[in-house]
Amino acid sequence: MKAVTPIATLALLFSLGTAHALELTPEAINTASLAPIARERPSKPSPEPDPAIVRLQALLDRAGSSPGVIDGLYGDNVGKAVAAFETMNKLPSDGKLDPDVLSRLEKGPPIVESYVITDEDAAGLVDHIPKDYGEKAKMASLGYTSVAEKLSERFHMHIDLMKTLNPGTEFAPGKTIEVVTPGPPKEGKVKRIEVNGKTGQVLAYDGDGSVIAAYPATVGSSDNPSPSGTHKVKGVARMPVYRYDPKINFKQGKNDKILTIPKGPNGPVGSVWIDLTEPTYGIHGTPDPELIDKVGSHGCVRLTNWDAEELAGMVKPGVIVKFVD
Repeated sequence: MKAVTPIATLALLFSLGTAHALELTPEAINTASLAPIARERPSKPSPEPDPAIVRLQALLDRAGSSPGVIDGLYGDNVGKAVAAFETMNKLPSDGKLDPDVLSRLEKGPPIVESYVITDEDAAGLVDHIPKDYGEKAKMASLGYTSVAEKLSERFHMHIDLMKTLNPGTEFAPGKTIEVVTPGPPKEGKVKRIEVNGKTGQVLAYDGDGSVIAAYPATVGSSDNPSPSGTHKVKGVARMPVYRYDPKINFKQGKNDKILTIPKGPNGPVGSVWIDLTEPTYGIHGTPDPELIDKVGSHGCVRLTNWDAEELAGMVKPGVIVKFVD
């Protein structure tokens, strides 16, 4: 997870130690009540991270309705996750945190728990990730740039939230840190996927027509729209090598030749590619999970790495993928 402009405000709030940021401790998150959260997402939610929102995001994630990156902010992706959770539980899908929704969410182990960093967590790191595709192509792999980045993705957290929960901590093997525990990946057999470009969300359905998982998504852009109509899953590639062809895909920087960009979670399509029968299109991960549904894509459907990996584990070739507006 790299520093980008839309996250600068969040990072600043963490570093300045505002009133809300000071409350972002493991105890504050684990004991936070969801009741005080606004029943309906405000049009201008607080820009300051809130322990109750961290708790809400983690509970939604555990329930299979992903809010994207857990950062403590009441963003659009949280509202979409609430609405999807209601659909999954046969409730009116209005995105409102009414008592019935809260009672169904409030269960499970503590949100924040301790974790001991292992030697494996520090393996496979790289010094940096260049922006230019030509420079990326020269690298052996596009791994994580730090232990903190690697673990923040594993635990679905914004890296600034992880650092706030562990002030002054050296993220090194043998150290004990506090992390959000989102729960194990959802399991099941997805029979149909619905990609909604208007809401910026992917819904996964089982054979009975019930939603078993929901994910916030970046679905194309005005310049590079996603395909329309109905397609199928062709296959799944984990840690895929990315083939850049400016004549087929898009032009990046000054690169006008075909490039083979190495695998890695910080590659252009992240840690997994779900190939579609529509040529050159797929559902995939991203090196910038905090930007999901905040900036456009080059036509494909972009999820966080962990959401794409979870979905990939539940699909097989032939699964229907329908694009709706």
